[in-house]
Amino acid sequence: MGLPRRATALASAASSSHLQDGDAQVIDTTPDFTPGSASRRTKDLAATIVMWASFGLAMIPLAWILWTVASQGLSLLTSSSWWSLSQRNINATDAGGGAAHAIQGTLIQGAVTAAISVPLGLLTAVYLVEYGHGRLAKWVSFMVDILSGVPSIVAALFVYAVWVTTFGFQRVGFAVCLALVLLMIPVVVRSTEEMLKLVPNELREASYALGVPKWITITRIVLPTAFSGIVTGILLGLARVMGETAPLLILGPYTKSIATNLFSGYMPTLPTMINQDRSELGIETAVERMWATALTLILLVLVLNLAGRLIARFGAVRS
Repeated sequence: MGLPRRATALASAASSSHLQDGDAQVIDTTPDFTPGSASRRTKDLAATIVMWASFGLAMIPLAWILWTVASQGLSLLTSSSWWSLSQRNINATDAGGGAAHAIQGTLIQGAVTAAISVPLGLLTAVYLVEYGHGRLAKWVSFMVDILSGVPSIVAALFVYAVWVTTFGFQRVGFAVCLALVLLMIPVVVRSTEEMLKLVPNELREASYALGVPKWITITRIVLPTAFSGIVTGILLGLARVMGETAPLLILGPYTKSIATNLFSGYMPTLPTMINQDRSELGIETAVERMWATALTLILLVLVLNLAGRLIARFGAVRS
């Protein structure tokens, strides 16, 4: 019993001799992960090279497509007649004319599609986030997921079966809008739903604490807070449906004249104009118009995407 006590006393004396004025020696056993270490720099460099290489490989097809379309169709876009004239009385072998009829038809159908899809999508998203907590909400969310995965040709065939086969109506521009609505609604619902979920619950609770009804809280606080994100989702969804081709080919055949009536006659659009010129690939003027129309559609979609990005960046509510 005496030996352990003596050893303990000696160890205590030795430690006290090395501890002076409250200083202590601490042994750092953590590994060296400083940014300056050679292994760390090597791994960072390798990861950076891999990421930039992946980005470059992904950009090659996109750059090739843009270069091909721009080099083939830019010459017609620089002419003012391309934006002001139609293809009426212009044969496939004739030069001249423009795409004003197709641009106008695309914008009209896009506006009508948005006018139907946006209210339905917003109301559905508000219900799912603010009110839906039961079985009905689960079914609504499930149906939105199904619509998100429906191919455009299936939506077009469904509208054709109802609009033409069942009711006996003619193929008109409004039928195309109905098919595009089926494709745009799930995009609006999901994007709006995610934006509403990002609104802090503290804002809702503060409004409820002041005695404000729930519907006023939603319309005056929740929706304005998420406004920029909602508009971004709407523009991105509209950009997507404007490039759809199957509903236009099945429900809205092409015409070379300007048409503004959605319920009478055919309505030209940019995708149907591309398809019309594609059927005449052996003719040089038709091929040139096809490339120019494709570039016009790309620019239109690009403008919508950029507008959505700018609204999301500068229109967000800052705390």
